[in-house]
Amino acid sequence: MKGSFKLNEASVIVKTLRNYEKVVAKLIEENFPETKVLACPLNYSGLVLVKTNLDAERLAEKIKVKVPEAEKVFPIKEYVNANLDSIVKSAVKLAPFLEKAYSFAVRTVRRGRHDFTSIDVNVKVGAMLKDATGCKVDLDNPEKVVFVEILGPHSYLGVVDGKEFPKKKSGEKFEVRPYFRKVAVVQMPYLGGLEVAEEMGMRIGREAQTFEVGELVVAFIGGVKAKEVNAFLKGVFEGIESRYRIQTRTYAHKPHRTEVYVQNLYELVRERSSEPIIVFEPEGKPVNKVAEKLAELTIKNERVNFLIGSREGIPSGIFRFANLIVDLCPGVTIATDLAAASALTALAYALHEKLSK
Repeated sequence: MKGSFKLNEASVIVKTLRNYEKVVAKLIEENFPETKVLACPLNYSGLVLVKTNLDAERLAEKIKVKVPEAEKVFPIKEYVNANLDSIVKSAVKLAPFLEKAYSFAVRTVRRGRHDFTSIDVNVKVGAMLKDATGCKVDLDNPEKVVFVEILGPHSYLGVVDGKEFPKKKSGEKFEVRPYFRKVAVVQMPYLGGLEVAEEMGMRIGREAQTFEVGELVVAFIGGVKAKEVNAFLKGVFEGIESRYRIQTRTYAHKPHRTEVYVQNLYELVRERSSEPIIVFEPEGKPVNKVAEKLAELTIKNERVNFLIGSREGIPSGIFRFANLIVDLCPGVTIATDLAAASALTALAYALHEKLSK
């Protein structure tokens, strides 16, 4: 089915990764010769429009099966010019597709300049369909989603399963991020060459900030070379700052900036002997055996201390003061720059298991 087509004739709208539009268009054309395709309509990236004489629903399902490069595939049910009143009137025709659904939501993506916002469309279309069908609006876990895709003067509407819009957070997930504020990562510094020390510090700082832990304590033993510690700390601050900037720009919540301290390891253990001390070393028990205790200590206490070694592990004399000694991966020695993230990921698992009970 060769040749171009008008934008109002599209049957399916396909979303792709940026710069994959032509690849996806070619794959659809090769797999489904009865279609016409248009990559980057009106120069909008990440989109491919498909026209076919086949049933749009069936074609969309076939594209999903044969073209993994297609991120989302939506069969179009209505086309209308992109003004708010026209979109709302056109959306009325979608009411029959919601009759058997117990909940729905409206998702609008608007490209180009208009005298209305995506939220305006969501609110007006949602209110109209709710009145028309009696179906309740559920913005978190809708059974059906009414999509509105707007490309300049064109708009495309349809109804798809709510699973097409998976959420990062759902009713089966529990928020564990606030508990990381209770964690003090006590990290022995990685010392040696200045460039290597700085690079390792940067990676560890980035990990600590990724989880937004309350504290990162750089804990040395005995005398250490000032230049090496300085290089490591420089990397730590650079890592924290680089990750914090990204979080500030992309997170809905205001991120917590991890505080950094320097203290002798033995002194810290004495000072915090009344707090939970958890050592991560191969001599410990597998994490699955102690996960519940790990979660309990974190939930019940204001601060928990995660002791993590470097080239040399945590001294065995400190083991006597530990509430738990944990082996994160039996039989595998975890690299220094991955240890903190591995420990915090283990904590996330333990917390989620505990909270879900």
